[in-house]
Amino acid sequence: MDLAYPIILYPMERGTGFTVEAPDMPGLMTEGDSLAEAILMAQDAAGGWILDELEDGKRPPHPTPLSQINLDEGGIATMVAFNMDTYAEKYGNKAIRKNLTIPAWLATFAEENDVNYSQVLRDALEKIYAEQLQDV
Repeated sequence: MDLAYPIILYPMERGTGFTVEAPDMPGLMTEGDSLAEAILMAQDAAGGWILDELEDGKRPPHPTPLSQINLDEGGIATMVAFNMDTYAEKYGNKAIRKNLTIPAWLATFAEENDVNYSQVLRDALEKIYAEQLQDV
């Protein structure tokens, strides 16, 4: 699932770095020694913030359009994009075990074809979830 959110970069008073905040993610603050590093740090921090929300059973917030972002003096508004599936695969470690009941004929088919039940169910649920996010 690809996501994009606005961030605000503020030049640091000393040096060439930037502090970063994300209006749609309360409490998210990060920084970088350069503009590029600050944006990369924002992508990572946003991925972590969204992953925490998802693991707590919450939906990601709707991104505020850039045109609606209020800037303090010197602020730069831009967007960061990241792939939540890739981020969760790398950093998400919270898993929940679920039992599954299927017809016997389907279980036989799955065994004969070395089907990974967990992967099939996860793929299907992620697809449904992504479709619902697009509908909102």
